[in-house]
Amino acid sequence: MSPDLWSFSLDLYAKPGVEPACLALQNAGANVCLLLCGLWLERRGVTCNEQRLQQLRQLAEPWDVEVVRPLRVLRNQWKASALQDTALDSLREQVKRLELEAERRLLERLQAAAEDWPEEHQNDSAQWLQELVASAPANRDALHQLRVAVSGT
Repeated sequence: MSPDLWSFSLDLYAKPGVEPACLALQNAGANVCLLLCGLWLERRGVTCNEQRLQQLRQLAEPWDVEVVRPLRVLRNQWKASALQDTALDSLREQVKRLELEAERRLLERLQAAAEDWPEEHQNDSAQWLQELVASAPANRDALHQLRVAVSGT
């Protein structure tokens, strides 16, 4: 298992089916960085509770709303036009890299908030994922894909 959240996320994202699952959940309104953090915490055996969920949400939401989503919206707005404009395509790729870096910074913040939480070796993946998607309509197939991918790590 990867010791830090960023490496864990990259390793998990590279597994078959994880990228489309994450994109489906993201399109349904879920914060994928929070989901990845929840899966990372589950792998570490950290118990899910309301206080921890609240702390992670309060940390993630402003960064997601003010930094990550505007970059994603801009990148998506340029998608069609960038197919026919190489200069715009180059700028779009720069925005994409910036969006990824913003997500990395969010994952680092989430890790810093959670890294001292005790490992109790309980298997709470269903609870972490269930609670973290509670406010967004969940794609059950995508959630299942994430659970399967994590169980194979």
